[in-house]
Amino acid sequence: MKILKFGEAALAGTEAVHGLVRVVRESQERIVVIPAFPGAMRMLEEASQAARSGGDWLSRWNAIREQHRSMMHALLQGTWFMDAESAVDERLGELKSILYGISLVRDLSGRTQDLVASFGPMLSAIVIARVLSQEGIPAQEVDSRSIIVTDCHYGSAHWDEARTRERISASFATLMAQHHVTVVPGSIASSIEGAVTMLGRAGDDLTASILAHCLGAEEIQIWSEVDGIMTADRLAVPDAFAIPEISFTEALEMSHFGAHVLHPVALVPAMEKAIPIRIRNLFNPEAPGTRIVKHAAPSPYPVRGLASIPDVSLVLLQGPGLPGVSGIAARMFDALARVKANVILITQGSSELSICVAVLPSDAVRGAQALREEFSQEIEAGTIAEPAMEHGLSIIAVVGEMMKHRVGISGRVFKALGRNGINVVAIAQGSSELNISIVTSAQDRAKAMCAIHDAFFLAGVRTVNVFLVGAGLIGSTLLSQIASQNRTLLQHHSIRLRVAGIANSRRMCIDAEGIDPAAWKEALDCRGEPSDLECFVREMKRLNLPNACFCDCTASDAPLRFYEEILESSISIVTPNKRANSGPLARYQALLARSRFYDVPYRYETTVGAGLPVIGTIQDLVASGDRILRIEAVLSGTISFIFNHLAEGRTFSSLVLEAKRRGYTEPDPRDDLSMRDIARKTLILAREAGFTMEQDSIEIEALMSSSIEQAETVDACLALLPTMDTAIERRRREAAACGQVLRYVSTITEDGAHLLLGGYGPESPFYSLTGTDNMVVITTERYRENPLIIRGPGAGAAVTAGGVFADILKTAESYL
Repeated sequence: MKILKFGEAALAGTEAVHGLVRVVRESQERIVVIPAFPGAMRMLEEASQAARSGGDWLSRWNAIREQHRSMMHALLQGTWFMDAESAVDERLGELKSILYGISLVRDLSGRTQDLVASFGPMLSAIVIARVLSQEGIPAQEVDSRSIIVTDCHYGSAHWDEARTRERISASFATLMAQHHVTVVPGSIASSIEGAVTMLGRAGDDLTASILAHCLGAEEIQIWSEVDGIMTADRLAVPDAFAIPEISFTEALEMSHFGAHVLHPVALVPAMEKAIPIRIRNLFNPEAPGTRIVKHAAPSPYPVRGLASIPDVSLVLLQGPGLPGVSGIAARMFDALARVKANVILITQGSSELSICVAVLPSDAVRGAQALREEFSQEIEAGTIAEPAMEHGLSIIAVVGEMMKHRVGISGRVFKALGRNGINVVAIAQGSSELNISIVTSAQDRAKAMCAIHDAFFLAGVRTVNVFLVGAGLIGSTLLSQIASQNRTLLQHHSIRLRVAGIANSRRMCIDAEGIDPAAWKEALDCRGEPSDLECFVREMKRLNLPNACFCDCTASDAPLRFYEEILESSISIVTPNKRANSGPLARYQALLARSRFYDVPYRYETTVGAGLPVIGTIQDLVASGDRILRIEAVLSGTISFIFNHLAEGRTFSSLVLEAKRRGYTEPDPRDDLSMRDIARKTLILAREAGFTMEQDSIEIEALMSSSIEQAETVDACLALLPTMDTAIERRRREAAACGQVLRYVSTITEDGAHLLLGGYGPESPFYSLTGTDNMVVITTERYRENPLIIRGPGAGAAVTAGGVFADILKTAESYL
């Protein structure tokens, strides 16, 4: 025998009720527990309160009547409708008389409140029993007041096991012999004296559990609107999934900390008899659901699930008068108990200087006042401080019986939180190691749960939420690369890139669920809004997504003013934008300091050499104790192309035009020919090498005359370029006469830096450069005789975007 219990969702409309009927028919079980129709309990409460205060209780009663009439009209026909209408009207008449009596005496005791509330489940049981019978499933409702016995604790009565078993055994022997489905209204009982009582919170589940306990059922099925007990709250963690099997003790822990599928009280009767409970989804009956058993099968994951209480407050008692004084904790909890402040979590350091408890916000003020009164003498003497309160907090619990057999569970939790800049306010873990509870800021709750969930349940999958600014040539190429590579990254590298925001100069779009990188233009057009960088950054911070990465693919100064606050928000930065690190030295140093202080990745490999591993190599050399003596570099793919192809019969101006045609130059070639871009790269390399330089300390040999640089338009500039051909051709011939080629090289030492056009012979590594290659030659104390050479393509959107992509992937790896 199985007990079927349905939640309110099963009575929320005709389709839902038809689903209930389908489940009862297919299961062929004989006992069904149902709640009141959705909203009925609230309306009953409002009607009783209105009657007590002399208000318009009759209109509430009419609303209750109309609700049930509407459901009967929608679900029943003919004699079944008339039979249900007669029974419902009889009950409604009783309710009306009770409400009228309350209005006369203007008194509403707990006993009377329970009596009024009992009509909710009783009325729905009448209707559902007729619906089942009409559908060919003979059914009859039973009055729960006659079978479940409780004490007189109205509102949340405790059941009397011996008397209840006796009544249930006698009643169901007769009911089961009639071969009818028995429809039991949930939550209703009666005291030994015969007064109506309610079983309180989760009373419907408790009714099912009591029936199973007394009848020796093989299983309880809870039919709700979720697939089972989830690994975490789906509203906070979209990747959460149903737990196949969980133990009673684990379920108790998770239900205590906010997993709203079952209340702890409802588990106890079934737990005492080791009766399995299965959570099923009425709207997805194919899903196996979650099975709660005495001994659950080992989980493939280190923990079973996460649970959370979203809003709590801390009350702190501290002072030098606490250590070594016996009875302090007892007095503290005594005082809290006197004002009925429920303690959710307790933590105390080994120093005994403080005791901290988590309570509901509604209990915090009176709890603190109770402690103030209890320890008034100590507070006056200065040995204990005034009780302190902290609000706006959440508790997150990591639950699992296998935790005590695994090393490093706590470490994984705190690493996930630390990498996301989430501060832990308090920690508690019992000696059973079944639960690690942490208190964090409420605004960080979802982010913290996602980070912990990723760490334990996604098989090492690291999700990075990318916010891209700048969807020009490099940004759009990056999006294409992400679109083509995402599946491979997830399958083979356990990395998932979610593009959560995109902004260009005109429009922006942010979506926490992700923007398809293959259809980003459509997203900007259809869902985007006018671009506002300050608003974009503010919304990115407000979403507070875990593992967020701000990717600046612009060449603009505008994003730079947000870099520090982005890092302070524990959001990593990946950028090919050279302007941040080539600006004032103080800003460069501040950014690196912020990155280190907040332990947040700040990656800018592509600011020099596109996709070449230049920055990382220099950083590794310096970190390992090597001293850089000299750096020589060709740092522009555009300039490299021009001088690599400069030969007899090919002029400087024609090569500039060819580079522009191939897309190697900026839209305005003067941005390349001015050497400002090379100067920025040179300054970045100098600073990475440990040389504290400013921009004005770099000596630059100009390749353009002032008339070309100041031309009004790009076309006017191009028209003037041939005026440079003669001078450059003369220098080419002079170099060729010496067996050399012209190269534009940056040279960096601790004494300064200079950018010069010079001749290089076969003995130089620059002699063999081809195409758009960049080359960086690094001479250090370790690499003095044979300098370290890095060479490769230094231009092209695909190369640069690939380097940015690689930096994002390195950021993802840091979250493991």
